Amino acid sequence: MSPTESQAIDNAAEALIVLPRTSESETLKKIRHTTSHVLAMAVQKLFPKAQVTIGPWTETGFYYDFDIAEPFTEADLKTIKKEMVKIIKKKLPVEREEVTREEAKRRIEALGEPYKLEILDSIQEPITLYHLADQWWDLCAGPHVESTGDINPKAFDLETVAGAYWRGDANNAQLQRIYGTAWETPEQLQEYKRRKEEALKRDHRKLGKELGLFLFADVVGPGLPLWTPKGTLLRSTLEDFLKEEQKKRGYQGVVTPHIGRVDLFKASGHWQQYKEDMFPMMAEDDEAAAAEQGFVLKPMNCPFHIQIYKNELRSYRDLPMRLAEFGTVYRYEQSGELGGLTRVRGFTVDDSHLFVTPDQLDDEFLSVVDLILSVFRSLNLKKFKARMSFRDPASDKYIGTDEVWEKAQGAIRRAVQALGMEYFEAEGEAAFYGPKLDFIFEDVLGREWQLGTVQVDYNLPERFELEYVAEDGSRQRPVMIHRAPFGSVERLVGILIEEYAGDFPLWLAPEQVRLLAVSDEFLPFAREVVAKMQAIGIRASVDEGGDRLGKSIRNAEKAKIPVMGVIGAKEVEAQAISVRTRASGELGSMPVDEAIAKLSEAISSHGSF
Repeated sequence: MSPTESQAIDNAAEALIVLPRTSESETLKKIRHTTSHVLAMAVQKLFPKAQVTIGPWTETGFYYDFDIAEPFTEADLKTIKKEMVKIIKKKLPVEREEVTREEAKRRIEALGEPYKLEILDSIQEPITLYHLADQWWDLCAGPHVESTGDINPKAFDLETVAGAYWRGDANNAQLQRIYGTAWETPEQLQEYKRRKEEALKRDHRKLGKELGLFLFADVVGPGLPLWTPKGTLLRSTLEDFLKEEQKKRGYQGVVTPHIGRVDLFKASGHWQQYKEDMFPMMAEDDEAAAAEQGFVLKPMNCPFHIQIYKNELRSYRDLPMRLAEFGTVYRYEQSGELGGLTRVRGFTVDDSHLFVTPDQLDDEFLSVVDLILSVFRSLNLKKFKARMSFRDPASDKYIGTDEVWEKAQGAIRRAVQALGMEYFEAEGEAAFYGPKLDFIFEDVLGREWQLGTVQVDYNLPERFELEYVAEDGSRQRPVMIHRAPFGSVERLVGILIEEYAGDFPLWLAPEQVRLLAVSDEFLPFAREVVAKMQAIGIRASVDEGGDRLGKSIRNAEKAKIPVMGVIGAKEVEAQAISVRTRASGELGSMPVDEAIAKLSEAISSHGSF
């Protein structure tokens, strides 16, 4: 059996191993929740002075936070895991006990666990305790397996230790958080580890640095990426692609400021609902600050687009009006939540706001979804599902009446049903002003990311008193559609780097072609060919490094250049280039004009050379 055939069999076997998320498996939820308790019991047995706080499940495992004098080490994790295996093998029964608040408080005080007292104050009755036999217990609502013996000792692992503030507040004590993972079978654990290793290879932060696309600088600030010329070419290609698609569909480009008055965001509701996620206000003096009169970095583009619409009285004949902008917005994310390009403090949204009549709403919504799906096809993003993000009626964070929310959510339901899309509902995930249809993409490693979104909004037109003159001469309210096929350009680039492992398709690659001269005497011809390519928009360059051909080829491979052209004496004589691609290997000698024509066609059609 050849290595290729063997690898194919391994890949097929891996594809059969399903790794469900905790929210998709009640069994895994019980296993992971119980394993977190086993972890806490093991830690307190080995480190009696450690105090426990919370230990929830995550989508791929669990974690537990501890207050302990010295940070845990890698050696500690190994010791803790061994102790956990001992506890599991004892097959301790997991028993539920319901107690009064007073009894729970008495027991917690006897243990000397102040964090548990805080937790007790924040939970509602019934108060339940879960015991691992008579050896350890914790406040918990469950669910759990019946015995520690239901946990496979070969299907869990402890992964990392990180710092975490109590209640997520930097003013509180810093705790030690141990992350772990647990599965039903050892095979699932091994597949999970394989995917994690692959994720490290594909990490956009690592590849972005290697490919010279972007960087972060401490002197600039965390969460504020700096784009190199190559990275700027990449994101500009994405932006130009979407701008062209939007132009075909009747969108009009606009540009708005990066800052605005606080009053603008008070009118929209962002100041009241979103203030904690915004950068601090800039005020001229203490008096202005006290009166909340000043400027803020914009967290959203919509209030600005609304002002453009409101600048003059619109007629029904002007609608739908589709305003689009690649607008940079700013969110004051906590430093611990930042993550490369996927979670930043300053990012660009491919934002658009459509102002439509109620009768136009369904058709325009469907048209927006069609645009989003077209974008995904061009980027070869195939595995995604739609999430209907609706409001939680019990929450007070949403603005507007029940009636307008029902109308907005109804529009999304009709669109999803008309398209026959795979979808799921998520109560409580709506924006504060309206429900959303979010597109959740699953990458090659099974991780989920939110990309495109489209939202229906009756509330902001009401808050800003937007109007249009209807056909009968009356003044009517338009409906707004907020949409962003990419979502955040930064997040999209990060996801694409990992999805392609940095090996971008030809049309998207920052450097599409690199010509390699066998020796310096052939460089003038190589430069002539590159000039012809550049003249029609092909991103081509000449390797001027003076290295031997073999090293030049390796350098181009390492830089993940889609197409290479080798030029020697035969090529100069025949006015040709010897073509080599990453996708197909050696393609042989090809006349220059023919090669340029094929390249141009492949790039314009988003195909391969």
